[in-house]
Amino acid sequence: MRIVVIVLDGVGIGELPDAAAYGDSGSDTLRNLCQVMGGLSLPNLEKLGLGRIKALRGIAPVSDPEASYGKLKERSPGKDSISGHWELMGIVLERPFPVYPNGFPPDIVREFEKRIGRRVLGNKAYSGTEIIRALGDEHVKTGFPILYTSADSVFQLAAHEDVVPVEKLYEYCILARDMLKGEHGVARVIARPFVGESGDYKRTTRRKDFSIQPTGETVLDILETHGIAVLGVGKVADLFAGRGFTREMRSKTNAEGMETLLAALDDFEEGLILANLGDFDTLWGHRNDAKSFAGGLVDFDCWLECFLFKVSPEDVLFITADHGCDPTTASTDHSREYVPILAFGKHLLRGVNLGTRSSFSDLGATIAELMEVPGTGRGNSFAKEIGFGKKE
Repeated sequence: MRIVVIVLDGVGIGELPDAAAYGDSGSDTLRNLCQVMGGLSLPNLEKLGLGRIKALRGIAPVSDPEASYGKLKERSPGKDSISGHWELMGIVLERPFPVYPNGFPPDIVREFEKRIGRRVLGNKAYSGTEIIRALGDEHVKTGFPILYTSADSVFQLAAHEDVVPVEKLYEYCILARDMLKGEHGVARVIARPFVGESGDYKRTTRRKDFSIQPTGETVLDILETHGIAVLGVGKVADLFAGRGFTREMRSKTNAEGMETLLAALDDFEEGLILANLGDFDTLWGHRNDAKSFAGGLVDFDCWLECFLFKVSPEDVLFITADHGCDPTTASTDHSREYVPILAFGKHLLRGVNLGTRSSFSDLGATIAELMEVPGTGRGNSFAKEIGFGKKE
């Protein structure tokens, strides 16, 4: 069997019951986006059943959807990419990763400066594009890397590629990753290289994430243990610190990721393909660029027609997300939301309403059952609901 999971990073579908505690009341990425754009035309997602999950302007609730449909509720605290992806693959966190709205403690900063042999600039919660605009000139003058964080559990280092070579910036991040453990075990250390001249600095695609090791066994680990291949497309392997993947196909943009997915169908004949399309989050959600976000969904929908034509009769496709990132609200951070789940297979049942699932980890449990391996003990499989194991 070949299973493909496509994670549309940041494409949530409505606030969770505890969204207010995260400052996310009113966040509803897909619905709000459809509203502000005057409706979206996504005919391929529509025919799979996206409009059956909830009312979305421009997307009809078709009477005979080709996929089963529903939404997943995040049980883990937080709203970041790591907790979202980990839960999809069977880890439910008991406590959130640490965040630093006022910057990192002085002892952490001093220890990091000691390890890299130079001072840092910044150390505040800030927009990545804004902080390089504010501190880029000082960085170029001094060579000191820029340290910043956000509402997420991240330790981010920005440096101009002509001042701190990218490989050296990666070395700094590895030193930080080794240091940030225990109570300061942030979810991700992120290298943020940039280029350009004063007043026109731009971040490059050579970003690299150094994630904390998964805190428990994932479905990916179980598949690997049972000799089942796991292919990561995009940045997704970074979110698991590379663990559980037997192969990676890197891509830097949604367009590259979609092209890579089509190519993967030609030479990856069985196992799990886990892909992340991150532009919805990184480029458009965090920058409140609703128009480009909508355009990205239209591009994905157009590509999806080709992909669905190319999948084999035995394949299973899941389309989901890891959190919200509503570009229509004042916030530029992730949003605490349900995520959609669409389950398609030419040999599976059509139009099954999967309802509101109690955990993202229901997807991981379903993958384990489809692959006939033990699960992680988290989540409730819906494999039988979509017709797995039923005879024609």
